[in-house]
Amino acid sequence: MMPLLRTLTAAFALLLLAPAAPAAPKVVRIATAFDPQTMDPHGVALLYHVRVVYQIHESLAGRDEQFRIEPQLATEWRMTGPTAWRFKLRPGVVFHDGTPFSADDVVFSIERALKPPSQRAFQLKGVKRALKVDAQTVDIELEAPDAVLPEKLVGLPMMSRAWAETHGVQKAQDFNAKQETHAVRNANGTGPYRLVRYEPDVKTVLERNPRWWGWADRRAGNVDEVHFVTIKSDATRLAALASGEVELVLDPPYQDIDRLGREPRIALLQTTDLGQQYLTFDQHRDELVAGEPKDRNPFRDRRVRQAVYQAIDIDLIVQKVLRGQATPTGALLSPRVDGSPAELDKRLPYDPDRARALLKEAGFGDGFAVTLDCVNVAWRENVCTAITGMLQRVGIRATLRSTPSNLFFPKLSQATASFIEYGWTPTPDAWASLNALFRSYDKSGLGTFNAGRYSNPKVDVLVDAIRTEPDLTRRRAMVGTVLKLVAEDLPYIPLYRRKLTWAMQAKIQAVQWPNDTIELRWLRVKDPR
Repeated sequence: MMPLLRTLTAAFALLLLAPAAPAAPKVVRIATAFDPQTMDPHGVALLYHVRVVYQIHESLAGRDEQFRIEPQLATEWRMTGPTAWRFKLRPGVVFHDGTPFSADDVVFSIERALKPPSQRAFQLKGVKRALKVDAQTVDIELEAPDAVLPEKLVGLPMMSRAWAETHGVQKAQDFNAKQETHAVRNANGTGPYRLVRYEPDVKTVLERNPRWWGWADRRAGNVDEVHFVTIKSDATRLAALASGEVELVLDPPYQDIDRLGREPRIALLQTTDLGQQYLTFDQHRDELVAGEPKDRNPFRDRRVRQAVYQAIDIDLIVQKVLRGQATPTGALLSPRVDGSPAELDKRLPYDPDRARALLKEAGFGDGFAVTLDCVNVAWRENVCTAITGMLQRVGIRATLRSTPSNLFFPKLSQATASFIEYGWTPTPDAWASLNALFRSYDKSGLGTFNAGRYSNPKVDVLVDAIRTEPDLTRRRAMVGTVLKLVAEDLPYIPLYRRKLTWAMQAKIQAVQWPNDTIELRWLRVKDPR
């Protein structure tokens, strides 16, 4: 017995001394209907793009859990003169390839974002240049005073100058031209996750960056790997959640949200969207690109635009199509945007008889034909289908054209649609949205997403003045004036703001922002009990 006892004792001792097996990596798979389109951080400016790219690339300033501005790659900033700001950079930050982040990269990134074909230039209007002071200090020079410049740098991704030069991507991808560059499928940022691979319309795989400067923060999450999985079918996304193939769905179908809320294994996060959906019209061409008659453009007449507005029963659409998961709005920007007057959040009444009368007054008593462009995602398609049916009842022979996102989104920045539905998510400061949506278009970064090429000189003067106005009270008053002027012109029809809902397995913890983006740095998988 003694030799056996000694053997068992020795074996037990070896077990105690043996290193513990490494914990299984925490992997979270996130399903969404949309593909990010590209990994180039300046090539496009879409919600579904930034959801992924902002995990890889960081900006000088970011946002905290309450969506308030906070330091990111810059630790502090201050005005050094009426048209100059100085930014101190965070020391010790490295890119995913191990090279140090420095002022050279900031100067390069701002220059890249400012130059065509970047779609980020709109948020930097008024920036003349960035100048390196030393390795950890950058000055930004402006054309005119700008009291809220740091807000404009939130969401402006910083790139590695050396990496971009090595791979020939000193200029942003020309997304509208479907240009292929190294930056479309590759990335090198400083963020909490690094890109492993991007398979368009299939999957984007990210893995934890162990050298990220922010992991010591008390808010930091614990996820090792994240897969963004593109699943366009609503039913398939929910089936994947139910089966455990994915852990989180960013856009569950509206008809299933109440049921999901009763599932004990599923947790819901919900908040009101800071953004909203619109219809807008081609107002700069003499005739419709997609419609009839061919001798004139009905949408140049405000009465026709108002007829479209009053022909749409948005309350019914919210109730029946969106299953109550949205709020009708008459505002052009959410009242949560600084300076957006709450009193503008009131719609014109649904009145099809008035719509018919307006069409007759405008010389379109027999109606006209037009194509409504929409992206081919179920909830937006369903809303557009309902809208075309309502318009047909007042004599507007609307036909739905639904296209995938890689074909749809260029129509916005190129203004190639006669009539289009799209969404916009603003920042808390109004200027970037006013400039992107309502300012007259030019290639320098004005009116980048003014998809109908609406133009009002009074609006232009005010939008430009808001950019340089340091007094917040006067600035807010000017924002309100712009929104009232645009509301009078009706170049856009405001539709609704969604209730944002994420559905996830109960073991997942996340922070939900009102702009419908997810911050992986805070994502956690709870340990089983």
